[in-house]
Amino acid sequence: MSEQGRAEGIVIAIDGPSGSGKSSTAKGVARVRELRYLDTGAMYRAMTWWMIEHQVDVDDAAAVADAASRPVITMGTDPNAPTVQVDGSDVARAIRGQAVTENVSAVSAVPAVRSLLVRQQRDIIASACAETAGIVVEGRDITTVVAPDAAVKVYLTASAEARAQRRSSEVSATDVAATQADLARRDLLDSSRAASPLTQTPDAMELDSTGLGLKEVVALVVKLVDDAPARVA
Repeated sequence: MSEQGRAEGIVIAIDGPSGSGKSSTAKGVARVRELRYLDTGAMYRAMTWWMIEHQVDVDDAAAVADAASRPVITMGTDPNAPTVQVDGSDVARAIRGQAVTENVSAVSAVPAVRSLLVRQQRDIIASACAETAGIVVEGRDITTVVAPDAAVKVYLTASAEARAQRRSSEVSATDVAATQADLARRDLLDSSRAASPLTQTPDAMELDSTGLGLKEVVALVVKLVDDAPARVA
């Protein structure tokens, strides 16, 4: 095939609320189809971690916007070993801490932060599609803002109880009710923010993962990928 007609890497966009199984599903699909993987939520967590570390008031949108261009966030897109670095340091574990979890929605709501990170995310997607078979991207505004032209668009959801159970297991929390309340708080913030709110697009396939195992959910998304029309550059 000529360079002009070469196959373009596929983009698989997965949106959904916290605890719906986005990360596990996205990584699973990327592994099965040998694609790159990008967790955009980790980028917002990395930004939030940097703000906290540098004592920027995360509730001061102007201060956050002013500082947003200072951290250098680098994402590794191997689904078997994804990495997150800030200014050259591995922060994959640090960004999952409680302080980051409690403040990431506030930082994510700042338009300057979203604009900056969306540009970076699109650059990562473009590189993956140019150099590999494609990429699976997960977050809250992938189907609507970051990659609205993705070949496969999925909105992954689950019951509030199932999401709370999963998130509690991920962070080794024992108070599932408290976790469910925190998820509800984040859902409200993420869906009501002015900049890139969490929402389902009409052309995104909704998958309810309640009661399904990871392999089942991955298989459903892989089927969507297999059925997607081929694209050429």
